[in-house]
Amino acid sequence: MARLDQGRPLEREPVDLATVVGQAVDAAHAVEPDRPLSLAVDAPVTVVGDRRRLRQVVDNLLANVRTHTPPGCPARVSVGSENGNAVLEVADEGPGIDPAAAERVFERFYRADTSRSRDNGGVGLGLSIVAAITDAHGGRVRVASRDGGGASFQVELPRHGPDGVDVSSN
Repeated sequence: MARLDQGRPLEREPVDLATVVGQAVDAAHAVEPDRPLSLAVDAPVTVVGDRRRLRQVVDNLLANVRTHTPPGCPARVSVGSENGNAVLEVADEGPGIDPAAAERVFERFYRADTSRSRDNGGVGLGLSIVAAITDAHGGRVRVASRDGGGASFQVELPRHGPDGVDVSSN
């Protein structure tokens, strides 16, 4: 967050988002092997961005699943394209998010469950980091409670670089 706040530039290189997400899902399986975690990828999805920061986005979203859903609760990760943008979605079948909390989850230090301590619930920076990195890439992030329970986080990233070069054919 401090680096982003200082305006330090992100790396700008073509990144296959599907590969980055696949690596993060593999790491999440290693951390929590008993959680059903599926990955759906339509095809390679190339964006221009900072590979390490994009990995941090996915890692934070998967950590959010581990923190806010019961052990063994299924989650799905998908990567695809929609309206010329790359779309990453992390959806779980947990308890969902209260609408009032959903409006604030991307704020720094906001914790929907105030009963959690810093030892077992974090300090409320994970999703604000997701939002800041996504914004720095020219994208946006949304959250929604899903019908039947669960939460869905969608990250949309442009399929072009800062110079306007379209990489969507990659």
